[in-house]
Order: sequence, then C-alpha cells, then structure tokens
Amino acid sequence: MILVTGGLGMIGAHAARALVDLGREVVVTSHRRGDVPSFLDGKVAVESLDVTDRDAFLALGERYGVSDIVHLAGSIPGDDPVAYFRDDTTGLFNALDAARAWGVRRFAVASSLGVYIGQDESPWHEGLALPSAELPHLIVAFKKAVEPLATHALQGTGVHPVVLRIGSTWGPLMDPESIFSPIPPYVSAVLRGETPTPLPADAGGDWCYAPDMGRAIASLVSADTLNHTTYNVSSGRPFVYGEAAGQLTVEPGGQTSQHLDITRLTKETGFTPTFTFPEAVADYITWRSENPR
Repeated sequence: MILVTGGLGMIGAHAARALVDLGREVVVTSHRRGDVPSFLDGKVAVESLDVTDRDAFLALGERYGVSDIVHLAGSIPGDDPVAYFRDDTTGLFNALDAARAWGVRRFAVASSLGVYIGQDESPWHEGLALPSAELPHLIVAFKKAVEPLATHALQGTGVHPVVLRIGSTWGPLMDPESIFSPIPPYVSAVLRGETPTPLPADAGGDWCYAPDMGRAIASLVSADTLNHTTYNVSSGRPFVYGEAAGQLTVEPGGQTSQHLDITRLTKETGFTPTFTFPEAVADYITWRSENPR
C-alpha cells in the first residue's frame, strides 16, 4: 500500500488517483480537509492525521502495510515564519522516521521549481547548480531545505529518496482564489457572473495541469527502477495564455519565465503529459462548473 500525506489536497489527490489507476492500493491522510473528491470516493483509505504528531504518524504502520510514502502534506505560512518552518519540518522528520521504521521502498517528497531561482540557464534541468538567491516565498525556502534533509536522512537505510521538483501546477481542487495561478480566480469570476480582467497573451512559462502532475508522480513511485534521486516534475512544455484565447480573454503584453526540462522523468518512466494548455483550460472550466474547487 502507498501512503500519500496531504492526499486530499490538489496534488496529493491527483497523485492518489493516478496510483489507483495503476492498480495500487492507496491510503491518504489529511488534517484539516475532510471532503473526499468524487474521483477518489470509495477508492482509497482516508485517515485523519496531523503529521506533526509523531506517535499518530507511526501508528499508521500498525494498520497498513505501507510500501512507499509520498509526502506532500504542508501548511500555509502565517505571520510567524518560525512557526511555519517548525511545523513543516516536524512533519517532514516524522515522515522520514516512518519511512525508516517501516523500511519502505521509496520516499517521495515535494520540492519546487523555485529551487532554481537565480539560475539563468533555461530550461532548468536537474544537473544545474542551485545558486544562492533571495527567494520569493517561505514555501520555496522550505522546499529548498527539504532536499538535503531528506536525502541525507535516508542514506544507508535502503530507502530510495525521490525529490520531486514540482512545477507550476494548477487545476481541479486548487484554491479557487489562489495567488499562485490566475486561472482559478479568473474562472471563479466568470462563474459569479463577473467580467474578469484579461490575461496578458504573451505571459507564461512553466505549467502542469494537476491530473498530469498526479500521473507524473505516480510514474516515479511505481517505476521498477530509478537512476536518480531528483526529478523535475511538470509538463516540460512552456505555455503562454494566448494559446487558450478560445477559453480565456487575453490582451497584448506579458513576459515568459523559465520552465522545467523533464527529459529525465520521461526517459526513466515514459511519462508524457496528456493535456495541452488549451485542453487543460477547457477541462478545468468544465470541472468548476460542477465543483466548488
């Protein structure tokens, strides 16, 4: 059985769905969210878990034979950065303790494309040096720290760490007013009968639609063999909003940003994204017409 922490969040739920589609048994954990997405209902075991509670975390091993862990649980920073770092680091350490105690095969953990900030070479690939740079958000700072913590904690244990450098992901189950992608708030405004501000046609860069992100993560967890510990996880294709002018109102202007190279992911797992950007926008509009997030 595969454990997905944060498994009712956007990325976790889609990863769980993709693992189920591959025929794997899955248990997901969630702390604050109790609503199970329709595409997971009845297909996964659901456990309420505060990942900062070490005893409760380790007790999962008494109820399930966990073979692999996908650690995606995390919190949103508040006013106190130390409290944020303390909670998410505690959750990470408890997940690592569980991986070691249970002797799992793989421990996949979320990092971020933000670790490349300050690196001018494009597209970003895993062989690039990670520069020292001012980071734009506490979450990115924590994800950059996750990588050495996880890989060093598992050295010599027989557990294979898999660092997921997750790209700019959006789609079903995202916060409908998210600050990380303009598309959910745009669609929310349309559904309220408002006229949203047009998006800049030439703005864009890295992106991945959530169902494809789930498939990519599942492919890494389920692969027979992996040759590395670090993988870029995204669509591998840059986008601009103008590509979806049939679904979104756009205006001239905007700039593109760098994107992730997923050659390593594709070569080792065979993953390729299912959705083009316009197809993803159309699919998301349909989803949101029937779902609140």
